[in-house]
Amino acid sequence: MEIDSLFSKLIDEFRTNINHNSGIFDALLRKNSNIVYQKINEIAKITGSRYNVSLQVHFPDSKKINDIDAYGTENIGIVVDKFRKTFPIPRETIKQRSVELLGNAYAQDAYMYEGKEGVKVIFEAGRIEVLPGSIHLWCKIDEKIKNYGNWLMQNVYFP
Repeated sequence: MEIDSLFSKLIDEFRTNINHNSGIFDALLRKNSNIVYQKINEIAKITGSRYNVSLQVHFPDSKKINDIDAYGTENIGIVVDKFRKTFPIPRETIKQRSVELLGNAYAQDAYMYEGKEGVKVIFEAGRIEVLPGSIHLWCKIDEKIKNYGNWLMQNVYFP
């Protein structure tokens, strides 16, 4: 599997799987939104396993569960290694690349406790939390985000 576009492939495959099941989600939403949440994360788990990661979808705003078109495009977590505490490259490089690839972004150290590292990238459209073993995207995933995600997969998560 090509690491240089791993993030894009993962997100695109997940979106394809979501789209394939959108009719089911629509029908289930009328009955029970909790079942929809379970089904989305079931698809996320299966899709993520194909890439050897844990893919998770979050709904920080419970009303977003009704927006089927947004499934798989925002509020996603990807866990590569939940036990990894430090980055394999300097944190400054991660912060610098976020500004270069995302444009108008501000990157800062975050979650720095108990020997752990982390970077929080804040920009107009939301934020990204980059941890040594995971990435959490609290924003819409567009081409810039995909480029940054691909760079992270190649240089941080699967170097």
